[in-house]
Amino acid sequence: MAASTVPLRSIGGSLWWFWRRGRRAERAGYLVGTLLLVSGLLHLAALVIGGGSWEGPLSLRKAVTFGLSFGLTLITIVWVASFVRLGDRARAALIGAFTVACALETALVSLQAWRGVPSHFNMETPFDAMVARTLAAGGIALVVIIAALTFAAFRANPTVPISLRIAIQIGFVALSGAMVVGAFMIAKGMLLVFAGDPQAAYATGGTLKPTHAVTMHAILVLPALAWLLSFANWSEQRRLRVVLLAASGYVAIAGLVAARNVAGLELSQMPLALVALFALGAVAMLVAGLVALSGVARTLTAGSIQLTAFAKATAVRRSFTRRRKPDTTYDRSG
Repeated sequence: MAASTVPLRSIGGSLWWFWRRGRRAERAGYLVGTLLLVSGLLHLAALVIGGGSWEGPLSLRKAVTFGLSFGLTLITIVWVASFVRLGDRARAALIGAFTVACALETALVSLQAWRGVPSHFNMETPFDAMVARTLAAGGIALVVIIAALTFAAFRANPTVPISLRIAIQIGFVALSGAMVVGAFMIAKGMLLVFAGDPQAAYATGGTLKPTHAVTMHAILVLPALAWLLSFANWSEQRRLRVVLLAASGYVAIAGLVAARNVAGLELSQMPLALVALFALGAVAMLVAGLVALSGVARTLTAGSIQLTAFAKATAVRRSFTRRRKPDTTYDRSG
């Protein structure tokens, strides 16, 4: 068998492992996340074929972005949480609540889009007001759940390599920032609505969307890179350096997008030094990604370390629930 095909088979087997070993709440999260992605794609097709508007609070674009974004985020959180040290009940509760919140937010936004009325900040009728308040409550629930998962991500977990732990921790911190920004936008819009100025809410409530978007998906990009690196026949120190390079680039990009967004600057108005820093961040991420792909492509091992480590992580997770001493030994045999 060609050496280059071995890691690919290991990667495929590892991805299947997440589904096969997943608990009921985790499998439900994967399924619902997939359905949300399908919903986003169907709305995208309807928008393209129907030729509707891509702008404004009445556009089907909101159903597209919510379906794709929440679907991807839900699948990511369920996957990443499998590396976080949690008891079975806490895991099921957090993943279950996150799944329900993501599905509810997407469903209500899609419903209002098809009704031809705004979803957020809309208090025109009792039903619209109920939807707007439910969306706001769902946003608060998401903030609380992500905060709990972020806290858990910083608990000691010797079953997960340090490169992956750091990637997850940085990703969760960035996601927590995205949740706070989202909650701030909703609160700002609702205050304007209650003050009797809904048009201002529609016009300015989503001004921080670029910051919200760029901080939201670090939880996928960085852990996915660290996980991919686990299939390269490298030392953990080398993997960690690549992850830190990518994380530095992502933080630089996110910070500059946020600064530009808050200051209300156009790209042409940004100082040259900040543009150069943004470019360096993008280059750092690109280099880290290429290095990771090169390391996986050149490895001569089957990468079964990851599968056995994951199996032990599951055993440790269950042992914590039963209050037994965990086995933290890695099995590096093929």
